[in-house]
Amino acid sequence: MQFISKYLKGDLALWGIIFLFAFISFLPVYSASSNLTYVVGKGTPSEYLARHFILILCGLAIIFVVHRFPYRFFRPISRIGIMISIILLFVALMKGTTIEGANASRWLYIFGISFQPSALALIFLMMYVASYLADNYNNQITFQGSFYALWLPTFIIVGLVVIANLSTGVIIFSMVLTLVIIGKYPIKYLFNIGMIGALLMTLFVLTAKAFPDAFPNRVDTWISRIENFISDNPDDKDTYQIDHSKMAIASGGLTGVGAGKSVMKHFLPQSSSDFIFAIIIEEFGIVIGGIGLILLYCMMLLRIIVISHKASTIFGKLLVLGAGLPVVFQAFVNMGVSVGLLPVTGQTLPFITSGGTSIWMTCLSMGIILSVSAREQSKTKNTNTHIKRKQPTHTDQGEDISSENNLARETIEEIALQD
Repeated sequence: MQFISKYLKGDLALWGIIFLFAFISFLPVYSASSNLTYVVGKGTPSEYLARHFILILCGLAIIFVVHRFPYRFFRPISRIGIMISIILLFVALMKGTTIEGANASRWLYIFGISFQPSALALIFLMMYVASYLADNYNNQITFQGSFYALWLPTFIIVGLVVIANLSTGVIIFSMVLTLVIIGKYPIKYLFNIGMIGALLMTLFVLTAKAFPDAFPNRVDTWISRIENFISDNPDDKDTYQIDHSKMAIASGGLTGVGAGKSVMKHFLPQSSSDFIFAIIIEEFGIVIGGIGLILLYCMMLLRIIVISHKASTIFGKLLVLGAGLPVVFQAFVNMGVSVGLLPVTGQTLPFITSGGTSIWMTCLSMGIILSVSAREQSKTKNTNTHIKRKQPTHTDQGEDISSENNLARETIEEIALQD
């Protein structure tokens, strides 16, 4: 316990949830990897399990390193990160590739590692939005000023993402809207932003229809997925994955067929990523695999809210929500698709889905949250230590008063730096 408290700072409950997710992830990844071997055409389930172990280990290392940084450093990093994200997204559109049957996403290979720039762009953008809202929390925000400083970078990033992946673009924009509402951005301006967003989306759809070679199949794919979702008689070919996902859930029932005994994983091309939740339910049942996993994400959401509430600065509060809410939201989108409540989106299941980008970006978000929690925990500990100091005697009262004044001054300076 002394080792844990020495090296793992911040909210220990969240640390526990993270380690539990890391442990749980090995079972469905190993089970579904046999189908991934078939889809990709190389490797073995054991090799994919070893790869997942390395990814998880690196992810935990990311959390450990990031959570040791004072979270005030994320402010300048976010501004640099926005520019880097835009460059990477543009390069992905021009030279990106597709991997592991995921034909809807643009990827880059950096030092031999597959990387999805949109995941990193989401984190940097939420950091940037949190920083902007904190800087202007007590200021009078104008529409023109906020448009250039806040919404222009948002529209650029969302626009570059939407071209390759509509669902990710929608999630990014939805999360930004959620954070600006929480950050008390003037509601009266949001109508204008919504109109601008709708206009830009309409122009993109019309352009894609007019020049199909420039945006091959993307708009048609969106329309097809939405039509099949709302249609009473959808095309069986277009609903193949969701039909087999439902069959997997029905096959699992309440208790499941047992670990590694899934049948439907052989019929789901994305059984190790987009539809891994269905495989979990098939093998472990609705009670443990389904409800249990949902409760675990709800517990994570609760800890995120608690950490945000405890943060002593506006930036800290918004940073925690900006980093954490997209993770939980993405999880519920993935699970909603698997059970047929949402159209197919291609979103992964955080911590569970096999893949470096998904795991590492989720871990980066957790590291940011724990950085805020660790800093607040340190402040609380220091405050309690000084409160417990014995009352000064008559002889050293003047010296202690001077010490208290210095402490107060240091605390105020610390808070000013954080906010």
